[in-house]
Amino acid sequence: MTSGLVRAEIGPAPDEVRALFTDMLAFSEIIEPSADGQTLRQAYMDAGIVTRRSSDDALHVALATVSRCSIIVSWNFRHIVHFRKIPLYNAVNALKGYPSLTILSPREVIEYEDEDV
Repeated sequence: MTSGLVRAEIGPAPDEVRALFTDMLAFSEIIEPSADGQTLRQAYMDAGIVTRRSSDDALHVALATVSRCSIIVSWNFRHIVHFRKIPLYNAVNALKGYPSLTILSPREVIEYEDEDV
């Protein structure tokens, strides 16, 4: 899954990044912003996890949460893949009746063919 926000954010990216994103869409579902996602984003901001300036980052997490994704993979180390923020997102999720999310960087999920497991 990916969100409609990513589609908008990827616009100014280099051609090869946009091409990779387009290729990924063939086997992805796009999650568009919803009322539940907006409400959860506001709960994250009310809890002080992010400020209004970073509300799109909170919306990424909220959309994944309300869509029942189990993992978020992100390069956003400031507002999403952050050791202090991850437990806060999950605390708000628990208070609002949503399951916990695992939030990882791409390096944590990439497997290499020549790597022994």
